[in-house]
Amino acid sequence: MSDLFPPFEPERVETKRARFKPIPFRLIAPNVITLLALCLGLTAMRLVVEGKLETATICILIAAALDGVDGRLARLLKGTSRFGAELDSLSDFVNFGVATGYVLWVFVLHDLKSFGWIIVLTLACAMALRLARFNVMIDDPNRPEWQKNFFVGMPAPAGAITAMLPLYLQFIGVPVQDYGAPFVGLYILFIAFLTISRIPCYAGKTLGTRIPRDQVLPIFVAVVVVAGLLFAYPFEMLALVVAAYLALIPVSVARYRKLERDHAAGQGRPEGAAGEAVVAAAETKVDE
Repeated sequence: MSDLFPPFEPERVETKRARFKPIPFRLIAPNVITLLALCLGLTAMRLVVEGKLETATICILIAAALDGVDGRLARLLKGTSRFGAELDSLSDFVNFGVATGYVLWVFVLHDLKSFGWIIVLTLACAMALRLARFNVMIDDPNRPEWQKNFFVGMPAPAGAITAMLPLYLQFIGVPVQDYGAPFVGLYILFIAFLTISRIPCYAGKTLGTRIPRDQVLPIFVAVVVVAGLLFAYPFEMLALVVAAYLALIPVSVARYRKLERDHAAGQGRPEGAAGEAVVAAAETKVDE
C-alpha cells in the first residue's frame, strides 16, 4: 500500500487501465516468503504457550532463514520495492522482537517477575530501534561503498538467533531453565545492547562473489559436512555458531577501523592525474 499512497506526497489518481494491470510474479514472490516468515513467528508464540518449546524455537530459526532469503530473492528477480522493504521490517520486528522475547519469557524470564518482563520489553524495543535505524541508513546516498559490507550493530535475525542461546543449551542438557534465569536476563540485555549499538558487524554481502577454482570442491565437501552435523546435532551446532559469531565481533570491529582509516587517508590525498596536477600547481604557486 505504501507504493500506492507514499508518505508526504500528493495522492495519485490511478487510471482504470493501471488499476487492473497485472503485477509480475517476481514482485510478489519475495513478499510471500516474508509473510510465511511472519506466520512462523506468530505460530511460535502459540506453540510455546502449548509447551512445545523446541518446536517454537525451530519456527523462529526458520523465520530467520527465510528473512535471509526474501531480500536476496527480490534482488535476484529484480523485484525489490518500498512496499516489500516495509513489510520485511514489520515482519522482522514481530519475529525477532516480539515472538523471540515472548518465547524467552515463557522459557525462563518469567521467573524474574517484573524484571524479566522489563528485559522482554527492552529486547523488543531494541529490535524496533535497530530496524528503524537500518531503514534510514539504507537511503543515505553519501554512505561509502565499503560500509555496505558491515551492519551498524547486530542485525535483527542474528540478534534473535544469538538471544536464543540459552534455549540451545537447555536442549543439549544444560539446566538453564532450573537455575539460570538471572544469567539469561543479563545475557539478553547484552544482546539488546549489541543490536542498538554502533558496533560494526560484518554483513558478508560480498562473501563468495568470486571463488578460486581450486577451492570449489573443498567448499562443497565443507557444506556437506556442516549440513550433516546440523541435522545430526542441531542445537549443539547452533550453540557453537553463536559462540563463534560473538567471538568474531572484535575481528569485525578491527577490520572496519582499518577500512575507515584507509578511506580517510584516501580522501586526504589527491589521486590520479588530476591529483598530480593539483599538487604541481600548488608547488608552483609556493615557488612564486
